[in-house]
Amino acid sequence: MEVKTSLLDNMIGVGDMVLLEPLSEDSFLENLKKRFDHNEIYTYIGSVVISLNPYRSLPIYTPDKVEEYRNRNFYELSPHIYALADEAYRSLRDQDKDQCILITGESGAGKTEASKLVMSYVAAVCGKGQEVNKVKEQLLQSNPVLEAFGNAKTVRNDNSSRFGKYMDIEFDFKGDPLGGVISNYLLEKSRVVKQPRGERNFHIFYQLLSGASDDMLKKLKLERDFSKYNYLSLDSATVSGLDDAANFRTVRNAMQIVGFMEDEMQSVLELVAAVLKLGNLDFKPESRCNGMDESRVKDKNDLKEMCELLGIEQSVLERAFSYRTVEAKMEKVSTTLNVAQAYYARDALAKNLYSRLFSWLVTRINESIRAQAKTRHKVMGVLDIYGFEIFEETDNSFEQFIINYCNEKLQQIFIELTLREEQEEYVREGIEWTNIEYFNNAVICDLIENNQNGILAMLDEECLRPGTVTDETFLDKLNTICAEHQHFESRLNKNSKFLNDHSLPHNCFRIQHYAGKVLYRVEGFVDKNNDLLYRDLSQAMYKANHSLIKQLFPEGNPAKVNLKRPPTAGFQFRASVGTLMGNLQTKNPNYIRCIKPNDKKAAHIFTDSLVRHQVRYLGLMENVRVRRAGYAFRQAYEPCLERYKMLCKNTWPHWKGPARQGVEVLMTDLQVPAEEFAYGRSKIFIRNPRTLFFLEEKRKQCLEDLATLIQKIYRGWKCRSHFLLLKKSEIVVAAWYRRYAQQKKYQKIKHSTTVVQSYTRGWQARKLLRELKYQKKCEEAVTTIAAFWHGTQVRREYRKFFRANAGRKIYNFTIQRIMQKYFLGLKSNLPSMSPIDKSWPARPYSFLEGVHAELRRIFHLWRCKKYRSQFTEEKKAVYEEKLEASELFKDKKALYPSSVSQTFKGDYLEMVKNPKYQKLSSAVDEKILLADVVNKINRANGKSSPRLFLLTKKSVILADQKTGQVKTSLPLPDLSSVSTSTQSDGFFALKLKEGSSSAVKGDFLLSSDHLIEIVTKLHRISSLAADREKLNVDISDEFLVQFKQDKVCVKFIQGSPKNGNGVSCKRKNNRLLEVSVPTSP
Repeated sequence: MEVKTSLLDNMIGVGDMVLLEPLSEDSFLENLKKRFDHNEIYTYIGSVVISLNPYRSLPIYTPDKVEEYRNRNFYELSPHIYALADEAYRSLRDQDKDQCILITGESGAGKTEASKLVMSYVAAVCGKGQEVNKVKEQLLQSNPVLEAFGNAKTVRNDNSSRFGKYMDIEFDFKGDPLGGVISNYLLEKSRVVKQPRGERNFHIFYQLLSGASDDMLKKLKLERDFSKYNYLSLDSATVSGLDDAANFRTVRNAMQIVGFMEDEMQSVLELVAAVLKLGNLDFKPESRCNGMDESRVKDKNDLKEMCELLGIEQSVLERAFSYRTVEAKMEKVSTTLNVAQAYYARDALAKNLYSRLFSWLVTRINESIRAQAKTRHKVMGVLDIYGFEIFEETDNSFEQFIINYCNEKLQQIFIELTLREEQEEYVREGIEWTNIEYFNNAVICDLIENNQNGILAMLDEECLRPGTVTDETFLDKLNTICAEHQHFESRLNKNSKFLNDHSLPHNCFRIQHYAGKVLYRVEGFVDKNNDLLYRDLSQAMYKANHSLIKQLFPEGNPAKVNLKRPPTAGFQFRASVGTLMGNLQTKNPNYIRCIKPNDKKAAHIFTDSLVRHQVRYLGLMENVRVRRAGYAFRQAYEPCLERYKMLCKNTWPHWKGPARQGVEVLMTDLQVPAEEFAYGRSKIFIRNPRTLFFLEEKRKQCLEDLATLIQKIYRGWKCRSHFLLLKKSEIVVAAWYRRYAQQKKYQKIKHSTTVVQSYTRGWQARKLLRELKYQKKCEEAVTTIAAFWHGTQVRREYRKFFRANAGRKIYNFTIQRIMQKYFLGLKSNLPSMSPIDKSWPARPYSFLEGVHAELRRIFHLWRCKKYRSQFTEEKKAVYEEKLEASELFKDKKALYPSSVSQTFKGDYLEMVKNPKYQKLSSAVDEKILLADVVNKINRANGKSSPRLFLLTKKSVILADQKTGQVKTSLPLPDLSSVSTSTQSDGFFALKLKEGSSSAVKGDFLLSSDHLIEIVTKLHRISSLAADREKLNVDISDEFLVQFKQDKVCVKFIQGSPKNGNGVSCKRKNNRLLEVSVPTSP
């Protein structure tokens, strides 16, 4: 069962100001502060939501919160903006009532964020689907675009909306969004050309310069430095916590989602760049022959770049800044502009260009988000508009005047709709309606908007009047016509009571608005209301090749010249406000009043004076009094009975009859005075909050008593449950133990029985087995005797039919089948083609042993032949050398196994490539078969010296390693033999034939790492030579070497040499040279 809560449960302060007791301005502020300090930023005044800006993120906007407030009664949960959004959405969807949500408050109070929260909540709770999600995304993404072009940083707010926005969101009969329409009101275009100290221009200028790529800025002829542009204030160019570059990417993405084409986005940015360029134009005076000054552009570079961006001829725009053409009927008069007028024209063009671009953006967004279906739609309007503005002393000007006029109209419709809603509910519920006294601000609205004597009408009349028109003449007119009005004050009017009021300057007038008195400085009223743009500039803009410019300045078309003066800013705004009010009158209103708690934009700070000022001009106290003038609290019978039924024995715990009768019984039992409440058709109305608090106090006491009773019953139940559980456990334990004891007894008896049975069955089985064996032997004997007897009978009968050679044929056939089977089996089981594979299928029959061995030999020879046929000549020579080395050294020389895996490279010195040996290489006529570094053993002491060892087909050459000079050249025919040891050393001796020319110095004892390859190549060359004897290779651990006239014995021993792990050679005496070879591991 779902647990329902109430606005009154766990309440911090008072959640609904209607229930505040006692009601005063101080108690109102104290209640707001108490709730604000506990992060309760929302408070109700009936169905109106008061929202305080917390200036920080709070965890109250999560998806879980959305689900919590979805489809819940307005007063069912604690105050929240989601409750108002849900109430409005359900009324639209279920009751087919068009809704509007009016969000008001001063700059920085959180109006824009409130409108976003309302839209995001509606988007979250309405239907799903691809098309619906697309519409919702477009509606939500329109906000970043409008904020970039319509919001700016002010001293009060880093993201202040400088325009009023009203969005109609259109829904189908199911409550799914179809589209929307946006209306904008009074963009503060004066901010384009001038910003107050500490404030910025519109966000888009800074976002473009910070976030655009270098290529884009180059196309737009812009630089990233803010200081290059006169229209951008530098003291607040960067704002902490505001990433302009990231926001620019967000804006471009949002424009794509809304439906802007790439060329449209480029055109918009070109116009923004043109406004920046326009602000850099400076003018200088130039005297003419008639004595009048004419303005000229100082530096024409910015003018040239701007004209290139907009596609305008430079001369046309330059002339428009120097001359003004005035048309009257059939006459045209051209006058020159002085420098001041040129600057005015420049700023007017910049303001109009940006303002019209903003209006075009709103129109273009409407084209994308407007509902396509022609059927009737349900509409929810969201109004985010500037709040009442009262600046210090004489800072209030024309903008503040019309903003406050708009708020007067909103206050008027608020009072009317609130009273009407109260009256309709009373009539609907059958409660007698009592007239409520309240301040009607219609007289103030009439002072401003009256078509005959209203301030706006007189301002328009003054602007259109021929002759000299100034702000002073306008003030004089106000002093004459509005002198007797009770809400108008001026120092110079006919009412003498203000003559000595020094707080009222001479160039100002004061209006007593519903929110308080506001002093307006009359300077600039006429110019700002006129909002003139010279026709020459409009025509120059229309001549541009830029497609968007032509749309923004249609009045510049020469074919459609309109001599009628354009409507003033005040007239246009009054018409827009009138349309807005008419629109709001047709919808059911929902109000959000936003309050700024402090001017520091800091969390946890509540400034009483600032909040008190906003409470006054928002008329919140007036709102509470209107709400409380009738009945302060009303609630449907079912939830009322559900909440308070425990206060009466007749209604507790369950009431069987209708809810109204239960409430009547409840109120009678509590003895509440009859004048304190009234029964409606579906609700009970309570007049005084004290009565409600009396009920709540009684309910709180009753809940405490019920809690005590519940605790008593619960504890008794818990003890009984524990006792019953112990009792049940004891029974279970006893049962399990008895079961265990019986199981053990049963298993013992069962085991004994099984042993007796197994012995009995074994004896029976053995007896039966003996009988069966005897029977089987008898049957086999009979069968054998019968078989022999039948064979004898058959042979006797059929002997005459057998041929004499039948046995031979059967034998041959059998042998043939055996051979066929043998060959087929051999075919399917042949080993691999590798010559080293020694596997062979097993012999199936013993008489095939000879054939089996011969076939294995033939197959191996054939396999080797196939393997050899794959060799190239070079590879074959290498293998032949390796084979010859095997024949010479295998099982004879311990060094041989390590040389098997080494390739016989031959030229280890790279004689051809190495420039060090090119001279030596060219000195040798024949091809060098082997080149390596060897160590020549000294005959005197056994020490070694490096030599280059070169082998050709005819000789062995020993050369110096450093110089490459040939030391010795030994013809191969002079070699008689080569001697080496059986161990793992690299020593070898080249023995020369006695009597040869090379034998004068004696034999050569050398050492090499490639001994096997050197000796093999020497032996192979001598074997291939037909005119020489084969070279002998002597492998022995002792051999004689001829050193000049002496024969020395070279002896190889195993041992550990003194220096390192290498082979050492030492001369022992005149006849012995000892070589110590380390023992192999």
